[in-house]
Amino acid sequence: MSTLENIDTKHFNIENRRYIGNKNKLMPWISELIRDNTQGTSFFDVFAGTGSVTEWELPDFDTFHINDFLYSNEIVFKAFFGNEEYNPEKLDKLAEEYNQINERHDDDDYFVTQYGDKFFSHNDAIKIGEIREQIQRATSLNDRERSILIASLVYSADRAANTVGHYDAYRMLSDVPDRFVFGLITPEQTTSKDIIIYRRDANELVREINADVVFLDPPYNSRQYSRFYHVLEAIVKWDKPQLFGVAMKPKAENMSDYSKTSAPKAFDDLIQNIHGRYIVVTYNNTYENAKSSSSRNKITHEQILNSLNSVGKTQVFDQNYKSFNAGNTDFGDHKEFVFITEVTNHG
Repeated sequence: MSTLENIDTKHFNIENRRYIGNKNKLMPWISELIRDNTQGTSFFDVFAGTGSVTEWELPDFDTFHINDFLYSNEIVFKAFFGNEEYNPEKLDKLAEEYNQINERHDDDDYFVTQYGDKFFSHNDAIKIGEIREQIQRATSLNDRERSILIASLVYSADRAANTVGHYDAYRMLSDVPDRFVFGLITPEQTTSKDIIIYRRDANELVREINADVVFLDPPYNSRQYSRFYHVLEAIVKWDKPQLFGVAMKPKAENMSDYSKTSAPKAFDDLIQNIHGRYIVVTYNNTYENAKSSSSRNKITHEQILNSLNSVGKTQVFDQNYKSFNAGNTDFGDHKEFVFITEVTNHG
């Protein structure tokens, strides 16, 4: 059962999303470790995912660099963390209008044909496609307002999706129920912060950014996030690609080296080229315990420690934690680790 069932239909906070590896529940512990073991005013969230780590760290830093290679995450960062002014009353009015939509007016039949009666009910697919097209065509929106509306659609669609929490497949149901309600996100108060948002390859970007604390939560297993969230990517990009296979996926793109056997080499290259005072890495031990090959980590605990120790002094912290599980994988004794390295060798 989705953890989103009891969320108010009107507004979403940043953590109200189903996402593999989401660190929100661990953040009280991680944030305290960062506060106790690092210093500085700038924070670089290199694989930012849902953005929940940055949200937790907002009170403790002045400058933020936020990066992720998914379009659906980039739009969420712009919506929640952007500094541009927006008109809440305008957005509330549009939300009310969107919730009255029951048929296509501006949209073509792409979204309902491709995703209706699969990832969404037929009626929900009509609504989602029509709302997205209306956002696309609206001329009265500034960039922040458009980002907030698209991000709100991502959250609302995610809540209604006929999936187990990601989009690798949909539930085979003879009658997919109507569940979609458009709700707005609640943006963060960031006017006092300097926030720069990127959608870049992490290994290239770290060569260009200087930050006091560099936070790393890369993908560690063979699950490609661009494939797992392809429906949300399609909603954000709105490029209506040709889809293939039972799971209705577009041609592959944004395939991460961190989900391949080349992951240890990619990670070491990343570490060697970071410009920061402290490197904070989160990791879990599913490499040893996972029975599913797709869940098994591509980088070992030892490989991470070796890379980090080559650039500084590393402390290791751990905590028991229940991982994301769609119901088919027993991880046994699951631990989350946090490595904090004080950088002394800049290469």
